[in-house]
Amino acid sequence: MNILTQPWPWYVSGPLIGLMVPALLILGNKPFGISSTLRHICASCIPTRVKFFDYDWKAESWSLLFVFGIALGGLVAGFFFQNPNPVRISEHTVADLSALGVKNYSGFVPDDLFNFKALLTLRGFILMVAGGFLVGFGTRYAGGCTSGHAIMGLSNLQWPSLAATCCFFGAGILTSWFILPIIMRL
Repeated sequence: MNILTQPWPWYVSGPLIGLMVPALLILGNKPFGISSTLRHICASCIPTRVKFFDYDWKAESWSLLFVFGIALGGLVAGFFFQNPNPVRISEHTVADLSALGVKNYSGFVPDDLFNFKALLTLRGFILMVAGGFLVGFGTRYAGGCTSGHAIMGLSNLQWPSLAATCCFFGAGILTSWFILPIIMRL
């Protein structure tokens, strides 16, 4: 039972995630990706004939079950297999966060920045609402999310996925080095 409550090392979890690609392709000729599922949900729920949502979404209904399984697995893991130990963050990261004014965090997401009270501040609005919009826009503009491009696209040797993945990582590095310190001063 201890194996289910502890984080798995990258060399175990990475290959398991990577094996999802051939499993999905071999078992059902299905691509791995999550972001397109939102489009399928909207196409199934919106009664109007918006051109973007006018397609046979039922052919992709398997992805709705896939995302439901991810959510259900997260809930089961969160309620029954919680790690009793605090999340380990590198001391360098703790020092960098402290220099930016982040003192209170209990996990991967700093409590000082991501809560309802923080949402009502300019900094919180930029980080949560504007950041969420940019993630959604980038996902649509790039034709897929980071997991779809980095896992599925790269495994299929697709040049656009390599370019998108490099841009995702480059933008993340630039944002954390240059833009986040400016936002944190607000």
